[in-house]
Amino acid sequence: MSAEAECPECAAVIELDDDVVEGEIVTCTECGMELEVVPGNPWSLTPAPEEEEDWGE
Repeated sequence: MSAEAECPECAAVIELDDDVVEGEIVTCTECGMELEVVPGNPWSLTPAPEEEEDWGE
């Protein structure tokens, strides 16, 4: 049985794998937005943080 969560951007229902973990990045199949899995009931989705450029530091 897989879990489901709602995309905060377009409200599409996204099926999550049984072995999904907190912090995992998934992509909405409807709008293409990258989303981060966060604890919820049982899981929620938030927009994934943008990767910052690494200037070799």
